[in-house]
Amino acid sequence: MRWRPIRLIPDDTNLPFMDWARIRTPISLVLIVVSFALFFTVGVNAGIDFKGGTVIEVRTTNGQDADVAGLRAKTNSLGLGEVQIQTIGDAKSVLIRVAAQEGGEAAQQAVVEKVKAALGTTDYEFDRVEVVGPRVSGELAQTGTLAVLVTIIGIMLYIWFRFEWQFGVAAVATLVHDAILTVGFFALTQIDFDLSSIAAILTIIGYSLNDTVVIFDRIREILRKYKQMPIRDVIDLATNQTLARTIMTSLTLLLALGALFVFGGPVIRSFTAAMLWGIFVATASSIFIGGPILIYFNIRPKTVAPAAEDADAGAAKA
Repeated sequence: MRWRPIRLIPDDTNLPFMDWARIRTPISLVLIVVSFALFFTVGVNAGIDFKGGTVIEVRTTNGQDADVAGLRAKTNSLGLGEVQIQTIGDAKSVLIRVAAQEGGEAAQQAVVEKVKAALGTTDYEFDRVEVVGPRVSGELAQTGTLAVLVTIIGIMLYIWFRFEWQFGVAAVATLVHDAILTVGFFALTQIDFDLSSIAAILTIIGYSLNDTVVIFDRIREILRKYKQMPIRDVIDLATNQTLARTIMTSLTLLLALGALFVFGGPVIRSFTAAMLWGIFVATASSIFIGGPILIYFNIRPKTVAPAAEDADAGAAKA
């Protein structure tokens, strides 16, 4: 008996994506407005990287690996707000980061004493204690924002060089859409927003670009082959031809990220949560945002195709 491969998306799909974009585009605009409103009213839950705090590095004295779960339970019981714990180097060293406390330097020193009292000096020794002030956290916020902006500008220049300027504008609009909705997700859920969140946004931008470029490349191929096919049909055909690849790639990533979200622990939960939302948004935007924007630009080649080409175009669309 011969087994046939499983296909989630048939090869002969002919879905009217451009018609659906009339519904998806207003939804995206509403989500963008809501994201801006949440960001400027509620704001994101800035982590230690962006609002400062105390950094404490401890090391086990008995030669055994540090009990991260036990350390997290002890520090969380102190009522100090956000506490991040992660191993550094070998498993015997642990970095504890506590959010900034109200009350100035005296409050930060009190945090250190509370942590020392909770952990004790028999099992752990304190190698380093530092306070991340608002100046350092402000520089991190500026650097993270600059990294996102420079990335988007660099992507636009690359798409401009790789395709045409119209494709660059459409790609950047898609990436900005994904970044704004991801920031709105952080503002809505109040998940800790730190440097790993910036990394998540940059990763989402990279994935969205990859997805969008695949569709754009197919659009360019169809434009060269069927020069008299209406642009709406060109975008529909290109999106349908790349749909299987788009959906399978997204599902594979979602499965991996879902496992990380469930079993990865609280240290990377903000990163994986943002990635889960971002992959969903990036997949939808590459299908419903990037292509429809091209309709408003004159990307049709100036050459006129022979009549025989029209028959080929009709057969391809069918």
